[in-house]
Amino acid sequence: MEDFTNNTGENSGKNRVQPTGQNLGIAALITAIVTFVIAVIPCLGLIAIIPGIIAIVLATVGLSQAKRHNSPRGVLIAGLIIAVIASLISFSQVFVATKIAEKAENKWPGDIHNIIKDVQDNVIKDLEDANVNIKIESNGEKIEITTNPGKEGMEQELEDLEKGNTQSDDTLEKKK
Repeated sequence: MEDFTNNTGENSGKNRVQPTGQNLGIAALITAIVTFVIAVIPCLGLIAIIPGIIAIVLATVGLSQAKRHNSPRGVLIAGLIIAVIASLISFSQVFVATKIAEKAENKWPGDIHNIIKDVQDNVIKDLEDANVNIKIESNGEKIEITTNPGKEGMEQELEDLEKGNTQSDDTLEKKK
């Protein structure tokens, strides 16, 4: 029979495997799962590359520590595999977004240019068809100028007004 009275427990830990790298494995697995969830979301998956790289680095460092100390590597390998798959999904979204941008590059600028040109044409047409009414009241005197931009001779009428000539034709009326 063994004498357990002098046994201090020093030998009991020698046969036990130390879980070196397991904390990194858990961190890598959690980061990889978060990366995978973000990577499968369209448009948002582009940013999943960053946590994917972090998860790959954590899993790789953990695997090197686990191999050195002969520790279990299951969680580390799972984290590494999920991180690599999530990073590939995220990286593939970069190519998809690039292809969409290339297709849109050929269509959008032309469409935008046509829309801007149509708006400019409409504004110019509206300005050409506009009637201008200017009313001035001072000390009981009223002057009203009604003009159409297409009508010739408006410059002469404005010059006459500036000089103080109050001769009127069909577009200039002096009211009291």
